[in-house]
This record gives sequence, structure tokens and C-alpha cells, in this order.
Amino acid sequence: MRPFTLNYAVPIGLPPVVTPYHFDASRQLNVLPDGRPAVSDPELLLALGTTTSTAGSATHFDD
Repeated sequence: MRPFTLNYAVPIGLPPVVTPYHFDASRQLNVLPDGRPAVSDPELLLALGTTTSTAGSATHFDD
């Protein structure tokens, strides 16, 4: 049996997410394009909240 709401729900695509930092495996932390640790940028932290790493545990925070 198909739920009633699924007859009318239209899936929408999520907008692509571009993060202003990347994970540096040698340093084991997220870094900005200029090489500074991502947690050293207060504006970035205010905008994103955290700089959660995708390496290892999803609950590990770099800050």
C-alpha cells in the first residue's frame, strides 16, 4: 500500500554544497586554500558552525 502523501510529493534536488576548506590527510585536519587550519577562521566558524571532518568518525570535530 502506498501512503497517500507519496502520490503528491515531488522530490527536489539539493543544491550542491561547496566547502571553503578541504581535508589535509598529512596534518589530519581541515585547511583553507591558503594552508591555514579551517578552525582559525572565525567568520567560517560563524557561518558553518563547525568544520566536521569526513575522515574517520563522523562525530570527530576539528575545533
